[in-house]
Amino acid sequence: METIYDRVAGLDIHKKTIVVCLRTTRPDGSVQEEIRTVGTMTDDLLALGDWLSEHHVTHAAMESTGVLWKPIWNILEGYDLQLQLVNARELKQVPGRKSDVRDCQWIAHLLACGLLNSSFVPERGQRQLRDLTRHRAQLHGEHTRCVNRIHKVLQDANIKLSSVATNILGKSGRDMLAALVLGQDDPNSMAELARGKLRKKIPELKRALKGHVLDHHQFMLEQLLDHLGLLEEQISRFNDRIEEALRPFVDDETFNALDAVPGVNRITIENVVAEIGVDMAQFPSSQALASWAGVCPGNEESAGKRKRRRTTKGNVWLRRALCEAAWSAGRSRETYFNAQYRRLASRRGKKRAIMAVAHSLLVVFYHLLKSEHPQYQELGGNHFDTLDPMRLRRHLVKRLESLGYEVTLAERKAA
Repeated sequence: METIYDRVAGLDIHKKTIVVCLRTTRPDGSVQEEIRTVGTMTDDLLALGDWLSEHHVTHAAMESTGVLWKPIWNILEGYDLQLQLVNARELKQVPGRKSDVRDCQWIAHLLACGLLNSSFVPERGQRQLRDLTRHRAQLHGEHTRCVNRIHKVLQDANIKLSSVATNILGKSGRDMLAALVLGQDDPNSMAELARGKLRKKIPELKRALKGHVLDHHQFMLEQLLDHLGLLEEQISRFNDRIEEALRPFVDDETFNALDAVPGVNRITIENVVAEIGVDMAQFPSSQALASWAGVCPGNEESAGKRKRRRTTKGNVWLRRALCEAAWSAGRSRETYFNAQYRRLASRRGKKRAIMAVAHSLLVVFYHLLKSEHPQYQELGGNHFDTLDPMRLRRHLVKRLESLGYEVTLAERKAA
């Protein structure tokens, strides 16, 4: 194979050690390889960077092994060196001939021949924003689990508050839970803590709050409510930090354009920008971005037959944020996304329809972030009807005739 890069390095990364192959192609075409095993401590990585610089290495590649690649990347990106992070499926060795030395030699060989596709690794500021948004998502998940535990304790105590109140953690619900923790056992007085619209259900609340609350239940509720308050405080702190970290990436004009998209709110914008950034030059097209995110159909064909069309694996955090926004966009009224959702849900099911809406949302994000003066234009809920009105007319007439009607069409006169 033709050699494209003369001085490259392949890194086989482990938790405690890194096996490095420095591959040099001489002018006469001969290849010289030097193998070293170094540690993963900061001093070892600095020494590795100096060694690569001394040998004028221009490119280095490593396998994306969990989070073990991050400390190496953080140190080596400070050197005059082009780094590549490669998906493990593109570096598979021949079974039975695998070792740490052979792995680093194989990586260096593929890199020298230009056969590696580098994964998208954003700059440090965006990586920090990613850490914040992903940790906040974990906190939201833990918040949901804590709420479910509170429901479980209430059911065990014969308290049927969730059967009457839609949200047991609203202002009224929290007051009632606090009264239960303090040992209040009078359902009439606890029902009077209801506020707003919930006061219309006071007779039902009196029945729902009559239970069998023990000291064990009071202790569990107290601990769960304390944990819930701590999680909400942490989420609030992360929201403030993320809002501050987002400012260098998105200006007010772009943020307002993204916020105008149905189903999209501040959290969606923060999550999407943290994953894909704002420089769309790194993605050749919106289709490439959708494939990277894993929100497009797979392509598996054999003998002229299409097999499974399940979506491909991609960025799970981005996919999660888009699907959450898609559920909201699909229920917005008189919008393109609502029409797309209803059109597909009846034929393909709700989940496939949501994935299609998520794909459309990502395409909108791509073009708005790519535009110098972004502005969202709503196509409207009748967009699909205007694409081929004659076809729609034939379909509706056929439906009416199938119901036993004789249909005669006449153009409506102008007012």
